[in-house]
Parts: sequence; structure tokens; C-alpha cells
Amino acid sequence: MQVNIIYVGNIKDKFLADAVAEYEKRLSAYCKVQNTELKESRVPENASDAEIAAAIAEEGKRILAALPKKSYKIALAVEGKELSSPDFAKQIEKAKDASGGQITFVIGGAFGMAEEVKSACDYRLSVSKMTFTHRMMRFILLEQIYRAFNILGGGKYHK
Repeated sequence: MQVNIIYVGNIKDKFLADAVAEYEKRLSAYCKVQNTELKESRVPENASDAEIAAAIAEEGKRILAALPKKSYKIALAVEGKELSSPDFAKQIEKAKDASGGQITFVIGGAFGMAEEVKSACDYRLSVSKMTFTHRMMRFILLEQIYRAFNILGGGKYHK
């Protein structure tokens, strides 16, 4: 099983980087994790709507170029479907079966994700109605992927 995570921007905080590393280590018992970090577009401090839209479009082009062809692609998007952890595990199992064992998660940048990227994905997932930074989302996603594999494997991590 191959899990790809395409994300915009790097993690600057050591505590988040440590958390990401911990869950990648835990996931190694279930799958191979492939990370693709893409450059975050720079925008001025008080960016106009047009400057933000241009940044999202620029990041979107980089994401589209990085998407693997033969993979079930899941965009993390606020308008996506919210799932419980057990339902997320079922979605991962379904995605694995549909793709021959390769799933790609896409995390956009600070201003969101281009509609073209969301349209190129097979599924839109919302982790919460709350807002998290895109840097935090990588850790949250990895924890939920680990939880899903643990649920599917009959483990005791999910209580």
C-alpha cells in the first residue's frame, strides 16, 4: 500500500515536524508514505483578492503536475464530506481497492486549493468544520490515516 501526501509549504515548527515524523514511523507498519512538498506562493501582507487568486492558481498548477496518474486522489477541502474515523477507514479501504493500492491526499496552501485540483481528485474530504493551518493539517491527516489503518487491522488504538 502506498500513501502519497502532496502538500503546499513546509513545516516550520519543530513540535509539528516531530509529530509528523512519529506518525510516519507508526504508519510504516501498514504502508509506505511518500511526501511531496511543494513551494508555497508568496503573497504580500495585505494581498488583494486577485493576488490571492493568482497564488492559489500557481500552487494549483504545481499540485496538478505532482498528482500521480494511477492513484485514488483525495482533496482536503472545507466543502468536502465529513467522516467519522471508522467511516474514514472504510473510505481508505474503498480507495485502496479502487486504485490498486495507491492513495494520494492533497493539502492546499494557506489560502486554499484551486478548483481545478479539487476537480482532478476522486473525493473531497473535510476533516472538520473548524479551521486549521495547512501545516497542522499534515499532522492531523497522518494521525487519522494511522487510526484508519489501525481500525482496519483490528487494533486497539481507536477507542
